[in-house]
Amino acid sequence: MATVGGLKSILAAAATKGVTEARARIFGHVINLTGQRSAHKILRKKLIGEKVAEWYPHDITKDDPLIMARKEQERLSRLEMLKRRGKGAPKKGQGKRSKRK
Repeated sequence: MATVGGLKSILAAAATKGVTEARARIFGHVINLTGQRSAHKILRKKLIGEKVAEWYPHDITKDDPLIMARKEQERLSRLEMLKRRGKGAPKKGQGKRSKRK
């Protein structure tokens, strides 16, 4: 009688395994026999990068060379004003660190 119970459990396990594999094949699931964490759930999702990029408008200031030149000119004039007032950046090698020794 002990062998009959063992046989039933073996058949039940095989049937359960078969049903699980069929369900995974039909619904596109991944069978995780070890039970360890997997990134499959995240990788299965649709990529949303293009949707996010479409949400924000295109920045034309980066493409237009006239705008970039004007910004550069404003930056240089601001640096020149700071240097005239003595507030500009020091020359290379003449900052606080070099004056310590």
